Amino acid sequence: MELGLKGKVAVITAASKGLGRAVTESLAREGVKLAICSRNKERIENTAQEIKDKFNAEVLPFQCDVTSRDEIKNFEKEVIKIYGTIHILFTNAGGPPSGKVLDFKPDDYKKAIQLNLMSTINLIYTFLPYMKEQKWGRIIASTSVSVKQPIPTIALSNVSRVGIIAFIKTLINEISEFNITANIVAPGYIMTERVIELLKDREKREGKEFDTLLNELSKNIPVKRIGKPEEFGDLVAFLSSDKAGYINGETILIDGGMYRGLF
Repeated sequence: MELGLKGKVAVITAASKGLGRAVTESLAREGVKLAICSRNKERIENTAQEIKDKFNAEVLPFQCDVTSRDEIKNFEKEVIKIYGTIHILFTNAGGPPSGKVLDFKPDDYKKAIQLNLMSTINLIYTFLPYMKEQKWGRIIASTSVSVKQPIPTIALSNVSRVGIIAFIKTLINEISEFNITANIVAPGYIMTERVIELLKDREKREGKEFDTLLNELSKNIPVKRIGKPEEFGDLVAFLSSDKAGYINGETILIDGGMYRGLF
């Protein structure tokens, strides 16, 4: 499907690996100009070069810790200097440590909220004015299936991501008249470094083999497999396009049917 995104400018955070990398590749395939960031300078620069080589794409790499408003502002300055504006914002950050509720102290929740919720809010506040000025924009925030169905072993993530939905649902009342949509993507288990890390953590705690845990996980998903990163990336690319212009304020699950609820 031709999505009509060629020449648009996208900011993608936590883009050196995992879901951010998947989104970067899907948008590069559509001819989008990319501004990508990560806390690791070497890794984000290597990713940028790989994307350039593979897709002949324009890619601006930048070292940025999205928990820092100052670093986000520095990223903004570089993006605007190189591209002049931004059309698509994909907000994303690494997940906080795994564990159950009583494994953590209150300050751990504060850090998790800074990582997941506040980074999303700060990124949107930073790049939204350019979308309003040009009267076109797409905001896609990455969360987790845990916003619908909390997962006992990722208590920090459960708590720190649900506020993103409330923020986006409130925000659309103020920005939609500018031809800007904002949506949330909530992945289940996608085969990324994060999922491997979670399974290895369970391997240590439960004393089960990695492959056994992976098989058990797959059996509990109706499609009987873990998701592919490119499936996630292609969903975000679609939501970034005019073809998804009437999808707004939604939390879209991409979990192979893992969520059992009705709403």
